[in-house]
Amino acid sequence: MLPESTPIYHEKQSRELCALHALNNLFQSKEAFKQMELDAICLSLSPNNYINPHRSILGIGNYDVNVLIAALQNKGYSAFWFDKRKDPKMLKLDKIFGFVMNIPSECRLGFLWLPLKRRHWISIKNINGIYYNLDSKLPKPSQIGN
Repeated sequence: MLPESTPIYHEKQSRELCALHALNNLFQSKEAFKQMELDAICLSLSPNNYINPHRSILGIGNYDVNVLIAALQNKGYSAFWFDKRKDPKMLKLDKIFGFVMNIPSECRLGFLWLPLKRRHWISIKNINGIYYNLDSKLPKPSQIGN
């Protein structure tokens, strides 16, 4: 838990690095993870592939769930798959460090909306008894309840 006076860390969206931003927002530190670290995880997951299946072919992010799970494990945390088929009452919120979600996201180029299906990583974290949506596409953290 952060001290009451500590501002909430909120990294903003850059390129296709939403997984990096979600992790740093979850850990409340810009130093928690670096792009080079996530790229190294991609290489360790598929060392013999010319085109790495765990990130964008352009090398600008767009990391998959395997990279996030490995990054969390490198920090001593575990990730558990949870979706709408499971009962939320089974969650033990006092034992959960935070949530990382992969949600549908609209794709746009400037002011032009493109008809592409995209996914976006966000984190939700309890900070001082209040849950915040720390989506890197938001202008600031958004309180979502307690």
